[in-house]
This record gives sequence, structure tokens and C-alpha cells, in this order.
Amino acid sequence: MGTDCKLIYQGRALTLNEERAVFPDGQQALLEIIRHPGGAGALALDDEGRVCLIRQYRYAAGGWLWEIPAGRLETGEAAQACAQRELAEEAGLQAQRWQPLATLLPSPGICDERIDLFLARELSPLPTAHEAGEYIEIHWLSLSEARAKVCAGEVVDAKTVIALQHACLCAGE
Repeated sequence: MGTDCKLIYQGRALTLNEERAVFPDGQQALLEIIRHPGGAGALALDDEGRVCLIRQYRYAAGGWLWEIPAGRLETGEAAQACAQRELAEEAGLQAQRWQPLATLLPSPGICDERIDLFLARELSPLPTAHEAGEYIEIHWLSLSEARAKVCAGEVVDAKTVIALQHACLCAGE
């Protein structure tokens, strides 16, 4: 964080500050910085080589998006615990095997959000627990079908594209 910080907005999901940044060469600038607790997501891969993708209505994005189950970290929550919680709540799944896939910074020029992605295997069903205001459809696709949706521009959510790319590399596709 910069040397001077002025709170502009504090909400449930993020904080917006105006911060005086000091750069490596000593120059300074006032920046608007979004502080975010971070998130985690799970790409569930079943024994038949299919992935669980959800179609979720996202008001800010203007409609329905293909995504992996993911969400914001709760205070003090570890990334894998968040991914496990979101997989259960959004897709109605639990996994016995977890493997880290990638960590990404979605918009590092303005935001400190960090998203950790995991591959979830050895799946079993649970009841979903969608929150109020969540509109979610659950779909199972082969890795090649999911990859085709990325190539066709149907999957544009960054965390999902990256998770699918890493899963294809891990699966040797």
C-alpha cells in the first residue's frame, strides 16, 4: 500500500482507495486502487473426463456467463477451503482430491485481487446451496467441448479460460 491512503468507498465485496504510490525510481502518483479479499475457484473433473461448468447470470457482465464454481474468500479463509465451499454451494459437488492449478491477478493495474484455482477430482454429489440472487445452471462437458466453447468465444470469464487451459495441459490434451 502507498504512503498516503484515502478511503473513497467501503463495501461488502471491495474497498476503493485513493493511494499515493511511490515507484521504484522514486516518482509518485495518486492512484485509485481497489482492495479485494481475493477468491478461489474449482474446476471439477469427473472420472469420464468431463468438467463441471456453470452458466451464471452476471448483471455486471450483461448476461449469462460460462464459469467454473468460484467465489470470494471469507475473512481468514484459505483459498482451497473457499474453492471447496463454492464447489459445494454452486455445483453440488465435493471432491476427495485437490490439486493447485494456477494463481491469477485479474486486473493488477487497479486491483489487488488474487484468485487461486484448483483441480477437483474424485467427485461425489451434495445438495446445492445457491445464495439469493444467484442464478446458476449446472452443465457437464468434455474437456474438448469446453475448449471448443473457449475457441468459439462462448467462454470469456478469465478464471475459467485459465482453469480449462491448465486442466487440458494436466490431462495431456
